[in-house]
Amino acid sequence: MFLADCQARLAFDLLGNTWNAVLLWSLRHGPRRPSRLRAEVGGISAKVLNETLRRLEFNGLVARDSRPGRAEYSLTELGRSLLGPIESFGQWAADHADEVLAAQDTAER
Repeated sequence: MFLADCQARLAFDLLGNTWNAVLLWSLRHGPRRPSRLRAEVGGISAKVLNETLRRLEFNGLVARDSRPGRAEYSLTELGRSLLGPIESFGQWAADHADEVLAAQDTAER
């Protein structure tokens, strides 16, 4: 049972925001400046990118290296520990996306 104070809900909340997982995955190869993250990810506004990076930093998943005029974000060990679950979830999506889309098509009829 996933009660309000269940620790699993914390993990679901962290991965429930689409941009959280996408940005963590994008940082897996090393530090990135916000402009590079935005270009790699695509479809995210500067405002949402900034809000998401701040949220990930608040939760201890990314670290901000702020040199004058040059902010960079990188994964913390805690953030790196989420890469496996994100990869597994992405693989599930690749394996089952057609089934989900078919179910949605059926439901719309």
